Amino acid sequence: MPPTATPRSAGPLADATGAALHFAALESLYASAPVNALFESRLTITGEGRSRIEFAVDERFHHAAHAAHGTIYFKMLDDAAFYAANSLVTDRFLLTTAFNLHFTKPIRSGRVVAEGRWISGRRRVFVAEARLVDEEGDEIGRGTGTFMRSRIPLSSLSGYRADRA
Repeated sequence: MPPTATPRSAGPLADATGAALHFAALESLYASAPVNALFESRLTITGEGRSRIEFAVDERFHHAAHAAHGTIYFKMLDDAAFYAANSLVTDRFLLTTAFNLHFTKPIRSGRVVAEGRWISGRRRVFVAEARLVDEEGDEIGRGTGTFMRSRIPLSSLSGYRADRA
């Protein structure tokens, strides 16, 4: 199956600062993850401590009652919060250590946006939140995660490349 997760469109970065390069490299890392080949999704780091993932939900992700299974909510909330937090860390890959989520509305199909936002922490442990919004603008889920620095250097991950973003 060909990957459907796409990085930022090719072309020169509007701002060639270290932050912009880091953000582009994180977007590339997201697109390179094998699990993201299963989803039509796109990550954008919208600023320091902020992320946005746009994705499509269809019947492939339904449970027996014909609405999206909670795994979709978790994946997109976790990813959005994770990338918001990792936008603040340029040397190490973060790991999710805990995640709480709340389902507020079922989704059957359509475009959904996950918005991530860093809340606190800058050394070892980071806290970030995310929310899911459907096409009507309704919040359908919300979550808060705790993330910590791993021993994995971002530079060691082949997908972490600003020149492929």
